[in-house]
Amino acid sequence: MLDERSILIGLHEATGIGWKRIYDILQQHADLRELPDWDAGRWRRLGMPDKVSQTLPAQLQEDYLLTRLSRYQDKGIQIMTIMDDTYPILMKEIAQPPWVLYTIGRQELLSSFCIGMVGTRVPTAYGRKVAELLAGDMAARGVTVVSGMARGIDSTCHEAALQANGNTIAVLGTGINVIYPPENRSLYHTLSERGLIVSEYPIGTRSSPGLFPQRNRIIAGLSHGSVVVEADVRSGSLITADYAMDSNRDVFAVPGPITSPKSQGTLSLLKQGAILVTGADDIIKEYDSILLNWCDKPYKKEENGDINNAHDSSSMILPDISYLTEDEKTIYLILEQGDANIDELQLQSKFDFGLLHTVLLSLIIKKQISQRSGAIYTLI
Repeated sequence: MLDERSILIGLHEATGIGWKRIYDILQQHADLRELPDWDAGRWRRLGMPDKVSQTLPAQLQEDYLLTRLSRYQDKGIQIMTIMDDTYPILMKEIAQPPWVLYTIGRQELLSSFCIGMVGTRVPTAYGRKVAELLAGDMAARGVTVVSGMARGIDSTCHEAALQANGNTIAVLGTGINVIYPPENRSLYHTLSERGLIVSEYPIGTRSSPGLFPQRNRIIAGLSHGSVVVEADVRSGSLITADYAMDSNRDVFAVPGPITSPKSQGTLSLLKQGAILVTGADDIIKEYDSILLNWCDKPYKKEENGDINNAHDSSSMILPDISYLTEDEKTIYLILEQGDANIDELQLQSKFDFGLLHTVLLSLIIKKQISQRSGAIYTLI
């Protein structure tokens, strides 16, 4: 029998199934291993369109899935799901964390200290120079530079990080094996050997304008903060800044000439409260306390105080929850006292809605809680 992880990958790759559909399935059905036994009628009753209902059963069969998974293995592509312990904890805090990530290269970089760097595809000489200086300096000091391997600022940041013998991650807006833009073929191969390439799209997915904004949420999701180097007022780089702000991450912006159209986007961010950057120190100083204590599992806080004691007192009668994040434990311990609706959980946890939504989703995926009608949450 296929495990739940493989079935989640199958759902992710199935034709006509998007993020929201998978979210609904995970909320309503505790055991994904049952799904391959469903016929078209069962999927139709769940609300799937007729065409999807007809094709989905075949796409979740063991032979079909194992054949697809073997293709990734043959190409040297690793697959990570949100169910895996190695899934980046920071990524779970965004509004729509990817269910599946495809990677080539040094997957351990997903657990390193990351800063996103983005900017215009057509930079000025000033913007290109600033990108080189910032990315190179941060990479040389141990920061992993995350960008999108697009033309212009993105490519410059990757190249500068590699030149400094540092770490860098490229998040693609195409399938993991599709090189875009084509002129970055050499950079792609270098990143696959010395850095990491990441995509949420299955192999063969071609470039499409609608995919790149979704890619930007992953850049922001992997990073403690995002730097916009140079951007005009309509630049897609500002989408990354929006995702960062929505996820309560820091946004940095490089000032530029007020007469330059390529600086209008960053100047606007600075007016909105972005942190002004004139050098790598302006970024790194924001994370002094984190970097001083950086280790192999950077996002895991030490357990102490009431949370640790409360866990110990119940360990004889409750499943082991030591692997949960601190935010997940907070919600778990609230629900130990009894079922609660989302308003009660928000009041007691003091989490903002976006974080609470993400934590609840993660606990559902980990089979620690379930949702009943009326948005009531209960321990399993």
